[in-house]
Amino acid sequence: MDKAGLTRRAFAAQAAALGAALAFGGSPARAGTIVRGERRDLFPQGVASGDPGPDSVILWTRRPPDRGVASHRLTVEVAGDPAFGKVVARGDVAVTSATDWTCRFLAAGLKPAREYWYRFIDEAGNASRVGRTLTAPADGDDRAVKFAFVSCQDVTQGALNAYRRMIHEDARRPREEQLGFVLHLGDFIYELVWYPEERPGGMERGRRLRDIVRYPNGEKVSTFNIPTDLEDYRTAYRGYLLDPDLQDARARWPFVPVWDNHEFNWRSYQSQQIVDGKVRPAQALKVAASQAWYEYQPARVSKPGSGDAFEAPAVENRPVETFDARGVGQEPNNLAAITALRIQRAFRYGKNVDMILTDNRSFMSPGGPYSGLPEIKFNAMPEEMLEILDQARDYAGGHPPARITVGELDFPNPHVDAPPEAYLGLEQMAWFKDRLRAARAPWKIWGHSFGTLSGRMDPQNLPEAFADRWPKGAGYGVYSGGYTLERGEIFDMIREEGITGFAIVAGDKHAFWAGYPSKTLPPRAFDPVGVEFITGSISAQTAGEVQQLTMRKDAPLRPLFVHDKPDGSMACSLGMTLMHGMKSAFVLKETGDPAKARAARNPELAPHLAFVDHAGHGYVTVRASPDELETEFVCIPIPFERSETDDGGPLLYRVAHRVSLWKAGERPRLRQEVLEGDPGLAI
Repeated sequence: MDKAGLTRRAFAAQAAALGAALAFGGSPARAGTIVRGERRDLFPQGVASGDPGPDSVILWTRRPPDRGVASHRLTVEVAGDPAFGKVVARGDVAVTSATDWTCRFLAAGLKPAREYWYRFIDEAGNASRVGRTLTAPADGDDRAVKFAFVSCQDVTQGALNAYRRMIHEDARRPREEQLGFVLHLGDFIYELVWYPEERPGGMERGRRLRDIVRYPNGEKVSTFNIPTDLEDYRTAYRGYLLDPDLQDARARWPFVPVWDNHEFNWRSYQSQQIVDGKVRPAQALKVAASQAWYEYQPARVSKPGSGDAFEAPAVENRPVETFDARGVGQEPNNLAAITALRIQRAFRYGKNVDMILTDNRSFMSPGGPYSGLPEIKFNAMPEEMLEILDQARDYAGGHPPARITVGELDFPNPHVDAPPEAYLGLEQMAWFKDRLRAARAPWKIWGHSFGTLSGRMDPQNLPEAFADRWPKGAGYGVYSGGYTLERGEIFDMIREEGITGFAIVAGDKHAFWAGYPSKTLPPRAFDPVGVEFITGSISAQTAGEVQQLTMRKDAPLRPLFVHDKPDGSMACSLGMTLMHGMKSAFVLKETGDPAKARAARNPELAPHLAFVDHAGHGYVTVRASPDELETEFVCIPIPFERSETDDGGPLLYRVAHRVSLWKAGERPRLRQEVLEGDPGLAI
């Protein structure tokens, strides 16, 4: 058989493995389908593409049924021009209720680093909107790679103005400077939904609630509603994808998605929910959440079965009681549920980027909440205490202390026999290390739902006037962090094997962060192994916003989180606290002068942090060339309402961070530049 035949056969096998129909290019297309015109109303969730390779990309749409119709037959066309004068690939597929009327096509036989346009056409000649997609550069192509990464889009509580800003800016760049794809790092939907009529004035924490998602079978928990079955999760995706800005973004770029916690349950681990503080088995719900994600996200992921439809494994809701060395439940029901969809994957994007994406939720160990601890009247935990509890029976090489003694605190170690907190699990950790070792691109980028950078505080420097002081001798406190064993294991490997060009991109924190991943911080060794960037949320509420709304004006610790300006306005000061120290935050309160506040900084606190903004919304762009990695934090105002302008509204700031490729044994060095606006207390 000729080479083209072999290629076609290989692509057909790949399409079957992905649960996708095949549209094959590279040969003259047959006569086209008669197109009557564009009918966006018949394709209400728009179109999308995902996971681009140098010769293929997955295409997606949803075509709900007409009255009395049990299925649709759709034709997909891929062209080299937006007018479809040069159709390069064509295929067809049936759309049925088994996939909630969604479909996936592997458009194959395409050329690398090319712009393509695509559309779907039903039997009557009604066409979807036209989508644009891009293939990846060939493996040996050394042109600069550019992409954006995003996370946390709560459409029920905010507008997606960040996407409009991204589209506006990208469309005005030269083709060679435009984004190649958008990496979505999770919380594509928020499964917890407040119904407007159930909250005072239709508001929640200062935001107008949008009546976008109504669960047909949902459950009321506290003040919000959560899904209980597959139809509920499908309802959430259908509602979210009615948003015009999200539709426009998915129609402009291929997306590369992973999930975070809200695609399943905001408080959960593996196949278990935590509802009202109690753990309850939810294997069937985990499978349902996975299926809905698969149906609405065009991604090269592994699922059960070989056809288009997701073949859900049969599971029962049972407690998880038997765990392996990293806390993954070994009951068959749990294992079947958490492996029903494997989203971890790796790909080369041109010569300059090896991307490794992990699933940081499905294999997460049970972890906290910590019990049997002394009360500490402060919003942090002593760093040493956290590490002992976090690493549990693996602490100190498997020799955890029977009692925890930190400063004046002394109490029995409640985790002496527990597995450590982990998010990758043994199997995925081994896979991740193998892929990282095998990476040969200058930049090895780890994308996952939440980052590794720790937020530390120095409560030992609290003014003497505070009645509830930090425990004497306890040292630094951890404001955000955890999973120290797995992080340390990865960082040790990078250092020992001389891996350079290691970068982390993450979301989840609803905040912009830039810094250096390091196993330990002063007064212990500070030895960064790479660089890390975390994006602010697209629309989900930030910690800075919540603190400004809820923290009392006379709260003694308010200066650590909120800066009250003389003109009555407020700013988030948590970044200053985490980067410069508590003394700086209180100097800012007393003087109102950021320069004087920074001059009072604690240099030992955070050498690993270069930027922290806990009030920022927006996205991050990345440009990777052979010898430099550059990111831009693009921050917009709180997206209370949809912008009335095509640019998505005003820009608060644009901050660049650049790092040159370093050699083994060298430290990476970030260079920071404010390009537009004022990041305020974030630097």
